[in-house]
Amino acid sequence: MAIELLSTPLHGRHAELGGRLVPFAGWEMPVQYEGIRQEHLAVRESVGVFDVSHMGQVATSGPDAEPFLQRLLSNDVSKLEVGGAQYSVLCREDGGVLDDLFTYQLPDHSYLTVTNAGNHAKDLAWFRRQAGEFDVEVEDRADELAMLAVQGPAARALLATLAGGELPGRMRTSTVEVAGTSALVCGTGYTGEDGVELILARNDVVAVWDALTAAGATPV
Repeated sequence: MAIELLSTPLHGRHAELGGRLVPFAGWEMPVQYEGIRQEHLAVRESVGVFDVSHMGQVATSGPDAEPFLQRLLSNDVSKLEVGGAQYSVLCREDGGVLDDLFTYQLPDHSYLTVTNAGNHAKDLAWFRRQAGEFDVEVEDRADELAMLAVQGPAARALLATLAGGELPGRMRTSTVEVAGTSALVCGTGYTGEDGVELILARNDVVAVWDALTAAGATPV
């Protein structure tokens, strides 16, 4: 029996660009467009844009949000400032690892944790299972939000031409208007290059993708 794959709001754009679409963690995602070498060099030498909207988001709020996350995550959440980003792993009670993820503290002192696509359902279930002892609200935001990673040595310069405010530094976040759309801009990424990740409403991601590629970002 064939498994029905999920798709991001940018699936149509990937198909139009000739992306090679393959199954990945239950999603149909582009593994490459022109070729791995060209896209690798774009990120190492200029700027590439990745659709990472298959990743999940869990919002945590309430009086006990910090101690709750302190219990679940391996890093010291008490050191995470408002507007800060922190990398950690999500642990079981025996210390085993469920996932690696980023957590951001927002201006209202709530938190947004980004999960890996293949682990989102079990991560969310673990958050909710552990929340019983705490005065917290755990909310699944994966159906509302999309993500783009804009990475490379020219990423910030390109994004600055579309941004209506100052971009955050490394491991910092801020809400900035990008191509006319409000986005949580995060100074994070997994490429080893400079750049940012954009978290925004799913309904807005196509317009922002189009603006980024029109400005010169290479789809990766």
